[in-house]
Amino acid sequence: MALGVTDLRKGQVFAWEDHPYIVVEYAQKVMGRGGSIVNVKMKSLLDGKLLQKTFKGNEQLDSVDLGYSNVQFLYADDSKHYFMDQDTYDQMELSNDVIGEQAGYLREGDVVKAMKLDGNAVSVELPKNVFLKVTYTEDVVKGDTTSSVLKDATVDTGITVKVPAFIKVGDEISVDTETGAYRERKK
Repeated sequence: MALGVTDLRKGQVFAWEDHPYIVVEYAQKVMGRGGSIVNVKMKSLLDGKLLQKTFKGNEQLDSVDLGYSNVQFLYADDSKHYFMDQDTYDQMELSNDVIGEQAGYLREGDVVKAMKLDGNAVSVELPKNVFLKVTYTEDVVKGDTTSSVLKDATVDTGITVKVPAFIKVGDEISVDTETGAYRERKK
C-alpha cells in the first residue's frame, strides 16, 4: 500500500528503498505554488542507524505491516538486550544500536511492546512515561526549595534527569520516555 510523505508522522513506520524505518522527527515546509518538501529524521528498524532525508511532497512510500507483542525485558550485556515474549515465552534479542537511548528507560522485568516485521522483533516501543527510582542527587540548600530550581538526579537505570529541588534519594519519579523530562513524583 502506498503512503504519501505528507501522511508521515512521528512514530510511523514505512519502507524506503526496501528497508523499514520509523519516523523520529518530521517537518513539512510548504513552498510556493502548492508544492512542499518534507524533512524526516528516520531510524532504521534493522540496524538502528539514524538518517536525515528530504522528500518532495508528491513522493510515495511503501507502508509496512508490523505485528506487536508484549515482551518482558530480561537483561542486557555489552552488545545486546534480551526479551521474552509474554505469550509464547520465546526469547529474542535486539542489538544495543537498535535499542539506543531507550536503554535508559528499561529496567529488568519491565513489559514493553515489541515491533515485529515478518515475525522477527525489530524494535521496542516504550510506554509514554515510566517510573524510575532516584539513586543519587545533591541535597537541597535550606530555603532553596522553589519548584523552579532544577538539579540533576541519577536514576536506577543510570541516566541523569533534571528534577525539582524537593526530589531526594529514594523517590520514584515519572519520566517522559520521548523527552527525558521529569513529570511527577510517585505519591
